[in-house]
Amino acid sequence: MDKQTSILILGAGTFGLSTAYHLAKAGYSNITVLEKSATFPPELSAGNDLNKIVRAEYEDPFYAELALQAMAAWKSPLFAPYYHETGYLLCNSAAAPEKSKISLQKSLDSIRQRPEFSDKITPVTSRDDIHRVAPAFTGPMQWKGYFNSFAGYASAADALQAVYSACIALGVTIHLDSAVQTLIYSGGSCTGALTTKGKRYGASRTVLTLGASLGSVLPQIKRQVIAKASPVVHIQLTADEAAQLRGIPVTYARDLGFFFEPDRRTNILKICPAMAGYTNYNTPSGLSLPCEDSAFIPAVDEAMVRRLLRETLPALADRPLIGRRVCWCADSADSEYVIDFVPGKKGLIVVTGDSAHAFKMLPTVGGWVKDLMERGRQDLTRWRWKEGSDAAGVELSWRVGKTTDFKDVKEMRRDQETIKAKL
Repeated sequence: MDKQTSILILGAGTFGLSTAYHLAKAGYSNITVLEKSATFPPELSAGNDLNKIVRAEYEDPFYAELALQAMAAWKSPLFAPYYHETGYLLCNSAAAPEKSKISLQKSLDSIRQRPEFSDKITPVTSRDDIHRVAPAFTGPMQWKGYFNSFAGYASAADALQAVYSACIALGVTIHLDSAVQTLIYSGGSCTGALTTKGKRYGASRTVLTLGASLGSVLPQIKRQVIAKASPVVHIQLTADEAAQLRGIPVTYARDLGFFFEPDRRTNILKICPAMAGYTNYNTPSGLSLPCEDSAFIPAVDEAMVRRLLRETLPALADRPLIGRRVCWCADSADSEYVIDFVPGKKGLIVVTGDSAHAFKMLPTVGGWVKDLMERGRQDLTRWRWKEGSDAAGVELSWRVGKTTDFKDVKEMRRDQETIKAKL
């Protein structure tokens, strides 16, 4: 592929920006990115978030290795300011189902024999063990699992902003407020895209990095990936409260949920309940796609958040929740990424299937896409286009509970400010 090849990337989230960055860094000089959102980071991007877990625990050693490579890249100059190695407390509560216990054991097995984790893993079998790694926690926490000191989190939105700036400095053209209406084809080739405002962008290579919205532009993906939502809530802490929790590990009860240390600028605590995810099939295409309005969470998940807080930080268990929303990802049937050329569409590449475990790969995923484009084929079977695969009919081993469609959720909760704005 010539360095002057025209490359069009649709979507400026984690996959799209990383791809633009790696291509530009390699000397490609004709790169354009189109992003639907009028603001950056993009409103619908899963990476537009306070923080994301960075860890190498995986049931599959293949991804554990990739995560370790990404963690090394998080310590490079561009990414290091946004990586915080606070450690990772991964456990199950006393009431955890067997599925959750098996998943945790597989995650531990994937790392504990690796030399990188020598002296990094401490078993957790009692309340005293938890107190040693997180003395700020005052709840009962009859949990069992382990503490991994070689893990932490990334300041997600800040890291995206840094990559955005790096792309601009490298000569990448990024157009916000540029939603794509349709792809443009000539014969069997994709030759670019048409925006909803009627502007055409031509390209020799078009890369689709549209996250959970992929099906709206490429219905050919069918149910290889499905848009799936995960609830997120926040609590505003005082400066003193935040100081007491500064430096706590990323804390994850596999059957309850997880949270991070408070944001260092705003003192906001982010919390996510454990669940299998929500779909939205109420769409013209019949594919699960993101809702236009995502500023809500199911009431059952709010109850789960409060249960998690009662176990860990009971003084916060009844505090007002803010920033309720659902975060949209693109789940594949086997949690594998799909990074491949679209069959029968020359010049069209799809990068999808983040499956809620992709943000940690921000520093590296674009390199995989660049290599694919230069090779002209996907040599890794696990990342190929999988015609006929159905992510809708699978309950993943590492997700607790069962997937539910939003039409079957009886009660939703919103922030009061959001409710007033709708009136």
